[in-house]
Amino acid sequence: MCVEIERKFLVKNNNYKTEAFQKSLIKQGFLNTNKERTVRVRIIDEKGFLTIKGKSNKQGTVRFEWEKEISFEEAASLMLLTEEERIEKNRYFIKKGNHVFEIDEFLGNNTGLVVAEIELTTENEFFEKPNWLGKEVTGVITYYNSSLSKHPFKNWV
Repeated sequence: MCVEIERKFLVKNNNYKTEAFQKSLIKQGFLNTNKERTVRVRIIDEKGFLTIKGKSNKQGTVRFEWEKEISFEEAASLMLLTEEERIEKNRYFIKKGNHVFEIDEFLGNNTGLVVAEIELTTENEFFEKPNWLGKEVTGVITYYNSSLSKHPFKNWV
C-alpha cells in the first residue's frame, strides 16, 4: 500500500533559503477535492505528475498517496480540467540530518504563507528541527493545498 507519513510546520523566517540545495516551481490544480480523497495534477518545473491522496488519519500524519509521473503535455492538458483556483509555489529542498525538508513558499492568492513538510518512515520518528521551523500545523485542514485552493491565505483574517 502507498502510504505517506508527513508532518507540517509554519516557517518563522527566510533563513531556510540559504540552506536550500534545490528550488523548483510548482503549479498544481485539483481534479477532485472530496474530503475522502483528492486528485491533483502537478507540474514541477518541466515534469508532470498525477497524484491521488486519501483521507488523513486522526492526527493528520498518515494517509494513502499514489503518484505517477506523466508527460508535461498530459499534465498541461489535465490542468485545463482542474477546479477554478490553482496553487503556485516555490519549493525549497533542505537536508537536515537524515531528512529532507520541503519548504513551500506560496505565490498568487496564497502569497505570504510558508509551510515546511517532512516525510518520515514512522509517525514518531526523530528528526532534527532547524531554527526556522515554527508552529506545527500537521492535520490542520486549512493548510492542505486542496483547502488553500478554495480558501486562499489572502482571505484569512
